[in-house]
Amino acid sequence: MTDTDQDRKQRARDCFESLRDRLCATFEQIELEHTGQLRDRAAGKFVRTLTTRHDEDGGEAGGGVMSVMKGRVFEKVGVNVSTVDGKLSADFAKTVPGAEQDPRFWATSISVIAHMQNPHVPAVHMNTRYMVTTESWFGGGADLTPMFPNEEDASNFHAAMQRACDPHGPETYAKYKKWCDEYFYLPHRKEPRGAGGVFFDRLDSGDWEKDFALVRDVGLAFADVYPQIVRRRMGQPWTDADRHHQLVRRGRYVEFNLMWDRGTLFGLKTGHNIDAILVSMPPEVRWP
Repeated sequence: MTDTDQDRKQRARDCFESLRDRLCATFEQIELEHTGQLRDRAAGKFVRTLTTRHDEDGGEAGGGVMSVMKGRVFEKVGVNVSTVDGKLSADFAKTVPGAEQDPRFWATSISVIAHMQNPHVPAVHMNTRYMVTTESWFGGGADLTPMFPNEEDASNFHAAMQRACDPHGPETYAKYKKWCDEYFYLPHRKEPRGAGGVFFDRLDSGDWEKDFALVRDVGLAFADVYPQIVRRRMGQPWTDADRHHQLVRRGRYVEFNLMWDRGTLFGLKTGHNIDAILVSMPPEVRWP
């Protein structure tokens, strides 16, 4: 491994950990600000838990920190950062670029998922990652999942993603928006999971600094726009009927993550901590 390779790994990891700290601080502040329904409950605070990955022979092969908060605004929000390494199974290595001949890998990532108390505050997902085999690339994106469609929120979210993408080429936002719409789609229900956003994978343009900048900019755009949406909606009144609708719509989220999501599959295939992998699951859901 060259000094450049090691430096790039450290910079990606530091970027994700810094974003994690910013998001956790912002989300805790939102909990303190809340004056709407459920305001009589205690404001939530993140609980951080170390996670460990074990390879096939039982040895430790990296891990991460699982940060989870349950509060009066955020019913459940997870902000996980992991850095793992080891060998991919022979079958799984065939599906990963650069791993078929040499199954060794290294990966670092941040994953954010928020399920909200108020049905009018959209759920959200954001993930960015850096993967190294004999090749290296970035992946990730962010998408909004409203329980009740809201054009203002969706427009604000997409505008933020476009501002992040535009400095990286005039076609970048449109390309990654389309990719997101196609990826976060439930074929068995013939419907999108939510309002979309941006999604990209196996990003390796040949210019590492350029690719890293895009990943960083998407994360920072998310950290700006989502708290704005939460603060705008968290005081909106809601009813039992609204809550029922929210729990039914959450079922779509569960279905997608367990049936179609590549990140969930990667975590399960590489033997990472099961609780960290499934922290994306909502605390309560309903199938009528």
